[in-house]
Amino acid sequence: MYNDEFELTFDLADAGPKKEQRRPTLPEPEEAAAAAPPVQETRETPVSAAPENTLAPEREPGPAAEPRSTAPAAKGRTVLISGGDRGIGAAAARAFYAAGCRVAVFYHTNAEAAAALQKELPGVLAVQCDVASRASCELAFRAAEQALGRVDVLVSNAGIAQQKLFTDITPEEWQRMLDVNLTGAFNLCQLALPGMIRRKAGRILTVSSMWGQTGGSCEVHYSAAKAGLIGLTKALAKEEGPSGITVNCVAPGVIDTDMMASFTAEDKAALAEETPVGRLGTAEEVAKLLLYLAGEDAGYITGQVFGVNGGLVI
Repeated sequence: MYNDEFELTFDLADAGPKKEQRRPTLPEPEEAAAAAPPVQETRETPVSAAPENTLAPEREPGPAAEPRSTAPAAKGRTVLISGGDRGIGAAAARAFYAAGCRVAVFYHTNAEAAAALQKELPGVLAVQCDVASRASCELAFRAAEQALGRVDVLVSNAGIAQQKLFTDITPEEWQRMLDVNLTGAFNLCQLALPGMIRRKAGRILTVSSMWGQTGGSCEVHYSAAKAGLIGLTKALAKEEGPSGITVNCVAPGVIDTDMMASFTAEDKAALAEETPVGRLGTAEEVAKLLLYLAGEDAGYITGQVFGVNGGLVI
């Protein structure tokens, strides 16, 4: 929550004993991991295409054959979406696919969801990647380029979230939050830009949060990382504009994804009441904006932050 706007007055179900958490904060449904601590040291894992029916075990990097896509000839461009296995990322994959683009998605551990998306959208390439690891990003990006030819549009969407008092955040949790939400975008942007600069064309889209704009109580590390993503977007837009590349940011509010499955109807109604338009947002609404910003009609838009929050932050 932030200081100057409003204050929620509902109690979340099963919230547990309160630790004098100053004010309740809105959830971050656009992220894959919400209230559970996201911090477990992750080993670098190799690139592997998502299996059709089983989870892919971790393996040490080796000279395995690169995954190949059977995507049909695209009417549009090639799009790479990190965190594309569910939520906003999966909605974006569906939107770009329906628009005739070749689509690759990076997923971290949810190989089952990635395989289901591949089954739903034949020809979509799914590649395992820990965006916090530069080595993992390099392997995954190389696989996407070899399978699809090039990356015209990068949607840096992968992220984690956590609600915790600032004084209880561990150094490891702080670093992991920055590594995934901010350094992950840095890694993918650096890998995507050389080809875009050579072609004098490209679109980079980052997915921040309204808490990156305003700050959220009990989400200081998350807010800091998402605010950093906004700064990266604005500065990179200035640097890459002369090369024909636009860089924009989307900052979602409360989005009704599967992460809100634990919320009761009363909880959701209270959240909707706090939103000026009177309802929660959908992943599809965010995806439609990403699709527009990646298109030719958005060529004069760069360095901007677009709130998709129903008027919650103005």
